[in-house]
Amino acid sequence: MPDRLLLDDLLLSRAAVDRAAHRRTDENWQEQRLADSTTRVLWVANGAAAVAEVEGTARLIFSSPVDIDSSVEVSFLGVDAEDRAYFSAHVENQSDAPVQAAWKSLREVGRSLSDIDAGLLVTAVALDNWRSATGRCAKCGGEVVSQNGGWSLRCITDEVDHFPRTEPAVIVLVRDQDDRALLGRHVNWPPGLVSTFAGFVEAGESAEAAVRRELTEETGVVIADHLDAVQYLGSQPWPFPASLMLGYHAWAKETAIKVDETEIAEANWYSRDELSAACASGAIKLPSSISISRRLIERWYGEELPADWSW
Repeated sequence: MPDRLLLDDLLLSRAAVDRAAHRRTDENWQEQRLADSTTRVLWVANGAAAVAEVEGTARLIFSSPVDIDSSVEVSFLGVDAEDRAYFSAHVENQSDAPVQAAWKSLREVGRSLSDIDAGLLVTAVALDNWRSATGRCAKCGGEVVSQNGGWSLRCITDEVDHFPRTEPAVIVLVRDQDDRALLGRHVNWPPGLVSTFAGFVEAGESAEAAVRRELTEETGVVIADHLDAVQYLGSQPWPFPASLMLGYHAWAKETAIKVDETEIAEANWYSRDELSAACASGAIKLPSSISISRRLIERWYGEELPADWSW
């Protein structure tokens, strides 16, 4: 039977700051906060940030706004419960930042960060990736300049505004009549790495239709026709570079597997006992806890799975 409770432990969906979007157009307020020594600045370069790691936990390394050179582009991230402001500073090279620490990607440390740090880093990385991909105006190729606290880029030629893109993608764990789970291996992955199935929502398509289409295209499995056969369980930002992952469980009516061999190399049905045995033996590995795929599998399995079963 469908479980109506949404997933509440998605590691990249955590956030503990108020984005305070009304402050993005308030240049005077931003200038005041960038002159305030209590303001914290998170430096980002190519999707990585400075991090301190101690005994399995990680925390972001911030600097004072006095360290920001006039040539550095910044984005306003929000304010915390104490009304302290946070900005991200975007640089091409780690050596351009005034912080001395190990630089780590969101994939590497996302699971070890606090709620506030995870939310800040997800947003900063998403904005950094968008900036890197939007070097010129998409309409005329003209130069763009930062506006609205870093949340838009305006073409100086035709005054067109460009905003951060979010590309919806679906990710689904499919179950059969025996409550087995369908997992598969992408053609680019080595043998033994398996996951749930995912794909982008196409133009003019609903997310639920995308779930059905992607599953059949990639595996030949067909999802049942009744309304409860596709159940939404939650979403998680995935800024690699700009996705929002919409997580589902779905129930199959036709379970014969025929992979497309273009995206999926193999797929198999697993009972809980079969999955446990395969993971314990090392025959297969599951996605890490930072991925919504892992949470979809654990929701079906009924409990959190051992960390050493991960990629």
